[in-house]
Amino acid sequence: MMEIFTSLLTSGISLATPLLLAALGEIIIEKSGIINIALEGMMLVAAFFAMYVALISGSPILGLVAGVFSALLSAAIFALFCVGAQADQIITGAGLNIFALGLTGVLLRRIFGLTGATITAPTFTILPVPFLQKLPIIGPALFTQNALVYLALLLIPITWLLLTRTRLGLHLRAVGENPAAVDAAGLPVQRLRFAAVLIGGSYCGLAGAYLSIAQANTFIEGMTAGRGFIALAIVIFAGWRPFAAAAVALLFGVASALQFQFQAFGLKVPYQFFLMLPYILTIVVAAFFRHRIQAPAAMAKSYFREG
Repeated sequence: MMEIFTSLLTSGISLATPLLLAALGEIIIEKSGIINIALEGMMLVAAFFAMYVALISGSPILGLVAGVFSALLSAAIFALFCVGAQADQIITGAGLNIFALGLTGVLLRRIFGLTGATITAPTFTILPVPFLQKLPIIGPALFTQNALVYLALLLIPITWLLLTRTRLGLHLRAVGENPAAVDAAGLPVQRLRFAAVLIGGSYCGLAGAYLSIAQANTFIEGMTAGRGFIALAIVIFAGWRPFAAAAVALLFGVASALQFQFQAFGLKVPYQFFLMLPYILTIVVAAFFRHRIQAPAAMAKSYFREG
């Protein structure tokens, strides 16, 4: 029984990592008053270019750099439209998602001439932490992971410190609540929002790269499979708090891992039911917690200086 629980927790942490990274990035973005539903597209672009560069270079580290850079470029495009040109954030995000899906699909066929998971890219290997990996239950699950999992765990307190203990974090939160007051204080509202989008985009780059060169070791068309939208639900459920987001991401990760456990048990239930579990949980979270948590007051509202 203990082995099953440890196995479930290990898989849950692994599956939760891209959700956690994307959710942490979205928290930073939404704290500045911007809602970015293009998480899915940014992760997908990062996953493809991380795989491609890792494959041709033989280095997963270079693949990670390429993935983060491509997501940053996507985030910059999003910010140019939504922050610079004051375009509708929802429409722009949806458009970027569609563009990313099309772009990666075309490049996959153009470069590799295939659509299936037959590419094998270099990947981040497991790095057990000495001594800690021998702790009961949580040791093998938490301290027998790859470097990107440890980085995601480290980013939880870093994100919290950024938002609550730095001047930049104070300014970002102020912009998300009252951009007019921030502007009146002489601070650059648009630059702060642009910076928030770029920081959040880098997190999405880590999440996308994790999918292709740390988890799947390949790239499949549309491999993000709604994880960006699950990350959006995690942000709401967690109340825009990094540590709470980590707990909720783990919940979603374990829910995803359960589908494999249930299938292994040989239950007489269609496997499609188990595949639905994390998405059903997403719908429940979005439906029941949306009106119970206070979002940043200026979220999704473009700011125009009077006069």
